[in-house]
Amino acid sequence: MIDDAPVDAWRAPAAPAHETLVGRLCRLEPLTTDHAVSLHEANSLDVDGRMWDYLAYGPFEDLATYREWVEQKSRSTDPLFFAIVDGAQRTAVGVASYLRIDPPNGVIEVGHLAYSPRLQRTPAATEAMYLMMRHAFDLGYRRYEWKCNARNLPSRRAADRLGFTYEGVFRQHMIVKGRNRDTAWYSVIDAEWPRVRFGFERWLDPENFDVDGRQRRALADCRAV
Repeated sequence: MIDDAPVDAWRAPAAPAHETLVGRLCRLEPLTTDHAVSLHEANSLDVDGRMWDYLAYGPFEDLATYREWVEQKSRSTDPLFFAIVDGAQRTAVGVASYLRIDPPNGVIEVGHLAYSPRLQRTPAATEAMYLMMRHAFDLGYRRYEWKCNARNLPSRRAADRLGFTYEGVFRQHMIVKGRNRDTAWYSVIDAEWPRVRFGFERWLDPENFDVDGRQRRALADCRAV
């Protein structure tokens, strides 16, 4: 169905600021070089370098090279980078960003996800995505995007799990590390956000986890009313 309805009283949202987003399990802090050591240490646990397979950069050969990259990205406003800090250990364990920030149209994308093994497949990893999505919609964005290499099946499964709607593949969209990239597009729009938010909050509730930290209900089940 094609929607061409008038957008009444539309006001463009502000661009997201470099501010800290706080959750129960993690916090997203503006990325600075202060995070470089703990991030590099956490990333080093990925001995095969698989977390960098579909990113345009990495792996980094040493701390100095990685610190230089962090220093450069910390100055960027689009993409706007955050360090994901584990709430219990208080150490940075991953990176995420807003990008392609388009306030006049109310569109914003999440990307540059570099999750170290310390963050991968943890409840904090899900909470980080919830915090970023919630903040974007609270600012007034209408459309929240997720894009990934069409060959990146873990990323595509993650988009489905998090409640994004698949919209198709842009063929020959980019050249990344000397290889063609077809890009899979996903989105959540503002009309869908209440249901997606409800699911996140049900899933993240401490009552949804047993004494060993295992989920009682899957995230998709928590979205079902």
